[in-house]
Amino acid sequence: MNARHIDDRPDEGYVPTTTHAEFGAGNPRLRVRRDGERAEFALEADVVRIGSAADNELRLADSDPVHATITHDDRDEYVLELHGAGGMNSNPDATATHPGDHSQTLRTGASFTIGPWELVFARDEYADHGRPFGGRLGGEYSDQPLQEPHPDYSDEASVHTDAPTHSDSVDET
Repeated sequence: MNARHIDDRPDEGYVPTTTHAEFGAGNPRLRVRRDGERAEFALEADVVRIGSAADNELRLADSDPVHATITHDDRDEYVLELHGAGGMNSNPDATATHPGDHSQTLRTGASFTIGPWELVFARDEYADHGRPFGGRLGGEYSDQPLQEPHPDYSDEASVHTDAPTHSDSVDET
């Protein structure tokens, strides 16, 4: 097997770059599953409340009224905060995770549970800040070059927690 280093890539053709796409780019969404029922929920609001309450953006039966919140923050990250019982597949002490035992920065493939529901976050790789320079194809571990700090998204970011921008329900039973 020949050794290969990320800096040995050809200069021609597509060269992956940072994941600093436009604010909110990459079709951020949740894949929602329960007992064979599947749905996809687009994360279009800056704050998405998840639970059984009628005014939540994502309503899930058999959950607390406001079981979790996902906030699109001013760094263009989607941050989960669990308010009710549930599991997460991340270590809350990891560097890329927001502080708190019940919070995590969502990256593609991050999963969490709310009652009988399993939710998985997805975002197109070019905009998923956790995978710069082409994601797994661009290198891993010591071969993964650092990317520049996040751009200033403050003009695009407008996180409001008072009024929902849209509402959707996966299961109203």
